[in-house]
Amino acid sequence: MSQTLAITLQSLRSLPSRLGPSLVAIVGVAGVVAVLVAVLSMANGFRATLSGAALEDNVVVLRTGSSSELDSGFDGEQARLIAQSEELSMASRELYVMVEIAKKGIGTYANVPFRGVEAEASQMRKDFEIVEGQMFEPGRKQLIAGIGASGQFEGLEPGNTLVFGTERWDVVGVFTAGGGAAESELWTDAPVLQGAYRRGNTFSIVYGRLENTDNFNVLNDRLSNDPRLSVQVERETDYLAAQSEILASFISVVGYGIAILMALGAMFGALNTMYSAVSDRSREIATLRALGFAPRSIVISIMIEAFVLALIGGLIGALLAYVFFNGLTVSTLNFASFTQVVFAFAVTPDLLIQGIVLALIIGLIGGLAPAIRAARMPIVAALRE
Repeated sequence: MSQTLAITLQSLRSLPSRLGPSLVAIVGVAGVVAVLVAVLSMANGFRATLSGAALEDNVVVLRTGSSSELDSGFDGEQARLIAQSEELSMASRELYVMVEIAKKGIGTYANVPFRGVEAEASQMRKDFEIVEGQMFEPGRKQLIAGIGASGQFEGLEPGNTLVFGTERWDVVGVFTAGGGAAESELWTDAPVLQGAYRRGNTFSIVYGRLENTDNFNVLNDRLSNDPRLSVQVERETDYLAAQSEILASFISVVGYGIAILMALGAMFGALNTMYSAVSDRSREIATLRALGFAPRSIVISIMIEAFVLALIGGLIGALLAYVFFNGLTVSTLNFASFTQVVFAFAVTPDLLIQGIVLALIIGLIGGLAPAIRAARMPIVAALRE
């Protein structure tokens, strides 16, 4: 241990004299960690936005076989039967359509959810609050915008007027909803939206609040066995988690793939750095062995040096990812509904730990072969260099 400690301290003290090669390894590892953490924080943020504001006692009712409310639908009588179920304390029958709005600063158009809701809708969402302007008035072509949509798309400030098709809509307010997916939407009165889009008395989905969370199976059995209905009942938490899984999984796969490719490059950089270090110190290492220092002490010291460089790079990369990406708000297409969802990157401690672990793996692989080479170096040949 004393031999290992002495060699390690000597190696670390000599790092400033090998600053160039050391920086190559540090920067390479930092880049890998920063990219991995940033990409995975995008998936984390997307999941959190879609499912983070879901409530355990909320249920959603869709038409049988529907993957989302975009391809679901009920006529007015069916929606009324669902909403009046005795297991529900309240319900909101809602119509879901898409409108095109330009993104701020880009000019390209994107699909934004436009939801017709009933009065109970605001009570069905977590921490709903009007933060600017006022609530829309029933029966009028007015809308309120989620705070996420208002920040990402043009013309969603109170006082503006938007034109969708031949209809004009006055923006009267901005709302929050616990950081959930509703903050990416526009809301208006359901009958008004039905008339504007010629949907008659149809709805896309019914949101319900259970009187008792244990009554979910009772409600599911009642509605599923009603011959007048063809429905599937899901807890809001399960429904929104499934909505987020496709894109979040895709992002995670891409993120790990990019990180692995970059990690290979960083490993070669670490190998080059450590081989250079061994070559520059070959006479010193041979002298130590001639004085009786054990080969394993040399191997451990080289490995520790590689770990230190990788750890420094990992910490720098994790810090960069946290500073530049945590809380960064963007919008992207939700594959489940083909509409934009506004969300914030979420750099969590778990992701930072993953990045640091990857950095140490790079250090392990990058330092192992040079360390073994240093330990096996012929003493006489090395002293002649």
